[in-house]
Formats: sequence, structure tokens, C-alpha cells
Amino acid sequence: MYGLLIDLDGTLYHGGKVISLAPSFIQKLREDDIPFLFVTNNSSRTPQDVANHLNKLGIEAREEEVCTSALATAQYIVDQALGKTVYLIGEKGLKEALKEKGLRIIEEEEGEGQFEEVAIDLVVQGIDRQFNYVKLTKATQFIAQGAAYLLTNPDHLLPSDELPIPGAGSIAAAIEKATGTQPTIIGKPSPIIIQYAIDKLLTVHSTLKRENIIVVGDNIHTDIQAGKNANLKTAFVLSGISKMEELKQYQELQPDIIANDLLHLEELLKERI
Repeated sequence: MYGLLIDLDGTLYHGGKVISLAPSFIQKLREDDIPFLFVTNNSSRTPQDVANHLNKLGIEAREEEVCTSALATAQYIVDQALGKTVYLIGEKGLKEALKEKGLRIIEEEEGEGQFEEVAIDLVVQGIDRQFNYVKLTKATQFIAQGAAYLLTNPDHLLPSDELPIPGAGSIAAAIEKATGTQPTIIGKPSPIIIQYAIDKLLTVHSTLKRENIIVVGDNIHTDIQAGKNANLKTAFVLSGISKMEELKQYQELQPDIIANDLLHLEELLKERI
């Protein structure tokens, strides 16, 4: 038996448009009892938000099947005992994930007095569409005072149906430049989010072996790199951002499976049963 850790944008949909083979691909996995999880670098949405989005696109999804960079970040803080008080630069999904782990969250809108009364253990940053100079200043100062710096994901751009928009990695570039500190990256291509997803998948499917888990995605620099960093097999689908021409330039990123589309991937995976 094999299990899949499946990327979303570029693999199952493009922005707000479903990839035509995606609904049937996921349905086939269910029919064949193939374990899988949806794994996304998105930190702004809650797992329920992600599942709702997939369902609206016709892709059957459940909240418990979703692994976000926000969930992985919160779990990492607890596992590594990094502290209890967080200065947050992020949105709903990240805030809720941190709260669920019992972490105290300090945000700029809570007022200046909040910062004078408590020591900040961590600066946790994801996408924040309300990011401003004040938040940059506070993050810089807390890191200078010794706070650890965690970044949910390094994506410089967010996918969009129209023109590209800056992502969490672009905000991180400003903080890194100001502090001279590189963050601990949780999302792909880091193996941290993949390990979180592995643990979650194996908890539900105890007979599944780690070496039979495959990372599926369309981006060689995030999905495929993350799988390799976690020492997992990888499946590259030619439905999104990376193309064969680019893949040929990076010998160290060669996937174990190359599929033209999800139907082709389904056929190739059958050979592994």
C-alpha cells in the first residue's frame, strides 16, 4: 500500500479554477482506499476553509485531511518547546492554529502596553495582507531582543487568477534584511511540514510504511524538493508551474514519477500496488 501527500494549487486547481481531472482522481483514491492528505503552504486559511474551497471546486475534501503550514508551525513550536508567547504577523488560519496549541498571541492592534508587559518568545510570520512598517519594526526589535523567528512558508508570490501578488516570503525578505536573521522555515520545501503530514497520515493509517509515502506536486522547487528533503519518493505532475524544460536543468531534483496529468499519474501509481 502507498500513501500520498498531495499539493493543491497547480496540482488540483489553478487559483479559482479546478483542474478537470482532479475530482475524479481524488474520488478514485477514496474508492481504492489509498491513504492521502492535502498539503498546502497556505497559512491564511483554516483546514475547514481549505476543505470548503476544494468542495466548491467539486473535489471532495474533509477538514481532517488538510495539512497547512499554519498547523505545522504550531505543532513545531510545541514539539520544540520554543516558548509560549508569540508576536504574530499573519492571518486567520495561522492565528487559530496557534491558539489551538494554547499559545499566547500578541498582535499590533492589541496596543503598545502589551509589548511592555511581556517577553516575546517567538516572531511567527506568514502571509499578512495588512503588513506595515509598524509590524516590521516590532518584529525587528523582538528578534534583536532574542525572539526566535519562524516563517510559515517562503513563497515569494501568491497564485492569482490575474497578476501575481507578493507572498509570505516577500514579507520575510524585509524582516531578514532588517534583522540579519534567517527564519526557521516550516512550509515546503522544508521537510518540517512534510514530517508533520507523515505523522498525521501514519496516525490514521498505522499499517502504512513511511517509505511508501509519495509527495505529489507540480513545483520542483517546493513540492519535489520538500519530498527529497524528507527522504520520500516524489511524483511530478506537469499541470502547473514547473515544466519539463526546467526539470532538465536540475538533476538533483529528478522525481521518482513524472506524469503528464492526474490520469497518467493514476495509471503509474497502479503499477506500485
